[in-house]
Amino acid sequence: MINDEHIYLLGLTLIKGVGNVSARHLVEYFGNAKAVFTAKKHALEQVPGVGEYIANNIRESEKTVLQRAENEFSFIEKNKISVYSITDDNYPARLRECQDAPVVFFFKGVADLNVSHIISIVGTRNATEYGRNLTDSLIKDLAKDFPDILIVSGLAYGIDIYAHRCALKNNVPTVGVLAHGLDRIYPSLHRTAAVEMLHKGGLLTEFMSETNPDRENFLQRNRLIAGLSDATIVVESAERGGALVTADIAFSYGRDVYTFPGRVADKYSKGCNRLVQMSKAGLITSANDLVTALCWDAGKKKPKQMDLSFKEKPDHPVISLLAEKGEFHINELATSMNLPIHQLSPMLFELELAGHIKALPGGIYKLME
Repeated sequence: MINDEHIYLLGLTLIKGVGNVSARHLVEYFGNAKAVFTAKKHALEQVPGVGEYIANNIRESEKTVLQRAENEFSFIEKNKISVYSITDDNYPARLRECQDAPVVFFFKGVADLNVSHIISIVGTRNATEYGRNLTDSLIKDLAKDFPDILIVSGLAYGIDIYAHRCALKNNVPTVGVLAHGLDRIYPSLHRTAAVEMLHKGGLLTEFMSETNPDRENFLQRNRLIAGLSDATIVVESAERGGALVTADIAFSYGRDVYTFPGRVADKYSKGCNRLVQMSKAGLITSANDLVTALCWDAGKKKPKQMDLSFKEKPDHPVISLLAEKGEFHINELATSMNLPIHQLSPMLFELELAGHIKALPGGIYKLME
């Protein structure tokens, strides 16, 4: 449901010099987006990363950006589009962990963006038969054991659209992340698949209507593909390409990256082989490899639970790190412990339930007194 805070949040992102990171800092500092617009200039300048230039822009642009935001929400309501803001409880938990997550994004569809199992599948626009077969087998086999799995990709030519179509064929929800507004579909050739996805998944974007699919937008949307999922799988890629950019972003988020190997002489396997060579991606050859790597098969055996029912703080690496520094962002904890976030999150949850640590806004954790 759209509210005034959504309008102020969107307006904030339209101010020159204010990106998602600084917008998030401003909202956390003042408590909500509306308070940012009513704050005095000297108060704005106290926020880290906000100097006189941005403070002036906020003060001078208020009327213009809020009017544009209101116009956009008229389009959103007319077309029954859902709005997710960083302050909403239903904002995708995985995406919220990313420091540059969009403070506002738009979604049309039926998929649960917080479902238990989500993977992103990306690859070259010039998919070969080898790549198409790998994609088909991966999704078909995953669908058998995880019918609720959500497949995320970018609706682009090649591996992306093939992943969406394979998901639809196997009755698996799939979401396309767009590099433009929801008033159009690019490429238009994929309109039929996109319409079907609205009923079996959805379309997602952080871009407003009337936004063209410009080159820089595709690079920006890649971080959403990486941030929404537990892992990014690169099926095929040359030595350069958008799929490798997405893989690099996923790696920087501390998310798992996997790829299929290929013959050393094959052009569209060189990027995949290089990811493995640089230790940025794990090598998989089947859905079973992926399931094992992500520990999704752990549910078949009852895991041994850590006993946290005592009052004394347990001997746990998270406790030790927090005791040393005081507070840690989840990304810093993941890096310090050399763990992917999807493995760290359950540990943090157990420790929080037991009353040993406390979760603060913005993905920060601290010890309980």
